Formats: sequence, C-alpha cells, structure tokens
Amino acid sequence: MSLPFTHLTSTKQLTRSDTDAILAVAKEMEGVLKKGGSDLLKGKILASLFYEPSTRTRLSFESAMQRLGGEVVTADGIQFSSLYKGESIEDTIVVAGQYCDIIAMRHPEVGSADRAAAVSPVPFINAGDGPGQHPTQALLDLFTIQKECKKIDGLNVAMVGDLRYGRTVHSLSFLLGLYDNIELTFVSPKELTMPEKVTSFCKEKNITFSEASDLEAALDSDVLYMTRIQQERFADKSEYERLRNVYTLKAAHLKSKKTVVMHPLPRLSEISTDVDTLPNAAYFRQVRNGVPVRMALLAMLLQKA
Repeated sequence: MSLPFTHLTSTKQLTRSDTDAILAVAKEMEGVLKKGGSDLLKGKILASLFYEPSTRTRLSFESAMQRLGGEVVTADGIQFSSLYKGESIEDTIVVAGQYCDIIAMRHPEVGSADRAAAVSPVPFINAGDGPGQHPTQALLDLFTIQKECKKIDGLNVAMVGDLRYGRTVHSLSFLLGLYDNIELTFVSPKELTMPEKVTSFCKEKNITFSEASDLEAALDSDVLYMTRIQQERFADKSEYERLRNVYTLKAAHLKSKKTVVMHPLPRLSEISTDVDTLPNAAYFRQVRNGVPVRMALLAMLLQKA
C-alpha cells in the first residue's frame, strides 16, 4: 500500500484516503509487534536527526525502524552537529541522504521541514518543526481516537492549553477536518488562542468550532486533548510563569464521564496524576500507538507495505 508522495512534512498534504490507508497499515503493524517484529526493512537505515529535545518521538521512530529489522544512525543536538558550524539545513540533509534510506528530522525552526524535503535525496519525515507541524504525532493521535472511540466521524474534540504554539493541535485540527461532522472546541487563555491558520481552515471547511477560556467548556467532549504551556516558546519568561498553571484537569472533573483524555506529553501540571488510573485516561496508550503508526509510515514511504 503506497502513498502518493515521497516526503511527509505536513498533515495538510494528506487526504482522507491517505489517512485511512496509514491507519489500516498501523493496525497491521500492531500484529507485527505482537509477533516480536519482522525483517521487512532489513538492510534499510533511518537517519534520526533531532536538533530539538525529544523523548517519545525520537525513541518511537528508532524503535519502529528496529522492530522492522532496520538500523538507525543519529545526530543529536545542533551544538554537536555541523549546523553549529553554520552549515545550512539543505546541505545537512543532502549529506545525511548519502548515509541512509530515509530521514526523520526535528528542528526548532518553522519551515525547516519544507526546506529539508525540497532537497532530500531519500524519503523525509517531519518529526516537528518548531511551533509549525508535527504530522506523525497527529496521525498517532488519530489512530488513538479511532481505537478509543471506535470511530472518528461525528466526534466532538476539545483541545486545551497552549493552542497558539502547540504544533500537535494544529496538525490534528487539519487531519480531523478530513472527517465528517467533526466539532472542535478550543480552550485557552486569550494570549494562547488557536492561530488564524487553523480557525480560517475550519471556516473554509465548514467545521463547527467554538472558542472558550474556561476548562468547563471542554468537559462534555468525546475527546479531551490537553497540552502543556510550552516554556521554550516564550520570549518573556514572566509571561510563561503567569500562564503555566492556568489549567489542571483532575479526576473530579471526569466522574461519570466517558470523555477520552489525551495528551501528547510531556505532562507538567495540566493533568493531575489522579486521572492516570481512570479507564478513559488514554495518554499512555497514545504513546504506545506511536510505534505502529511510525512503523506504517516508514514501511509505506520505503514502498515496503
């Protein structure tokens, strides 16, 4: 099952048939994991280029490649790479492409993924470009929603927290726009509201959405997607300190509710640990879903699925 593109930089390039195909292959990859992996990508090498801190995304990409019998070469941190010497992103990618069969890159600069994909000699995957896009996170989020809710069409999805700088909620909003009868609820302080690129997309696609500043507005949703206030996106640290604890979801908020609670992690104070034991707390299952989804993408972009 192939995809109609070589590089994945944004969820906006995906059609519903693309996402449905990726989710179907991810489901197959769960079976591969249960069997202990496979040698589908034996002889293939992933270049894992992470120039911004990452735990889940990096580990799941590398785990996904190894579960399929492939190998990984890495570059970790701008200060330890030739980018620190002034090498351009374009030259870095062309060079990396000489050593591998596929590249996954995280970089703090918005637009860095598009620059990289434009010159990459091998398939390229955006693993996060600053506050821009994070397409593989959105795909694993979609996979999680499908598994937890048994459907995607017709859901009310609430997104809470740092919506201005949160690349995960931007990417997921664009993906959800491919499905029918979706309702979105955006909850944030006025300083961190969803950017115009997302709200204008919702208007263009006739997606029903509302905006609020009170957590209560999100509690009756089918999916409650919490996000942290991101210190690294603030130029003014006092502004971060003022806003960082603005929302804390507690178990008491969710009593007798079936709302699926998600979070891209890392978590700070926005979800109390007393939520962790609730059956509708899906965020650690969400993390696990990153491996089969990224296995699917690696296999499909390398034309092995």
